[in-house]
Amino acid sequence: MFKNTLSLLLVMLTCLSCNSKKTEQINVGDNDVFTTKSGKEVSFIFIKHASFVINYDNLSIQIDPVSKMEPATDYSTFPKADFIFVTHEHFDHFDKDAIAALTGEKTQVVLNKNCAEMLGNGTAMSNGETLKLRDDITVEAVPAYNTTPDRQKFHPKGRDNGYVITLDGLRIYIAGDTEDIPEMEQLKDIDIAFLPCNQPYTMTPEQLAHAATMFKPQVVYPYHFSDTPVDKMKKVLEGAKVKAVIRNMQ
Repeated sequence: MFKNTLSLLLVMLTCLSCNSKKTEQINVGDNDVFTTKSGKEVSFIFIKHASFVINYDNLSIQIDPVSKMEPATDYSTFPKADFIFVTHEHFDHFDKDAIAALTGEKTQVVLNKNCAEMLGNGTAMSNGETLKLRDDITVEAVPAYNTTPDRQKFHPKGRDNGYVITLDGLRIYIAGDTEDIPEMEQLKDIDIAFLPCNQPYTMTPEQLAHAATMFKPQVVYPYHFSDTPVDKMKKVLEGAKVKAVIRNMQ
């Protein structure tokens, strides 16, 4: 536990040091800080697998927080979240204990319908719905599902969510567990995309590259990639002429 907490503190300190550097909207090097259209900063803290934090305008936005999946994460050490997004009910995305640890008086939890029923509260969204969270924050629930015939049982069409979160004009696509579905062609003006890459549950590296070419984000973060070779993901994304940023998101 001490080792994991120490590692998390080091990551958070790194992100804080990045905040002192003014960056252009999509120019990302060794930091993960982006600038919105009005000059507000958006930064990321990467936790593991599908779990990460978006910091924006003094808000903490938690994505698929999971405490028990190794390496274990103590969410009681984090600030209370302003928003929590959950894509679907699998154990590596949905964790009631993590949500409880992050929930304060003003926390808003956004989930797919199954997770909302399992949690007993929160705001349920279905594919195609849009929710305005603040004047400068909107979220769109988009499809996330398997298309390969023998894998549709993992993520059937219509059940799970991906999310497009728009923060003061900066559009962040969190794909959730999905393959390179045709609906991706309908995504517009995506600045930053989090795309999964592990079989049999999500995409192959080739599907990852194809997905990126379908809607042409300015930056791709592969995530949820388990044992997928990092070099292969880099290579296919370079071939697709997409800027890839690899973080420790097995």
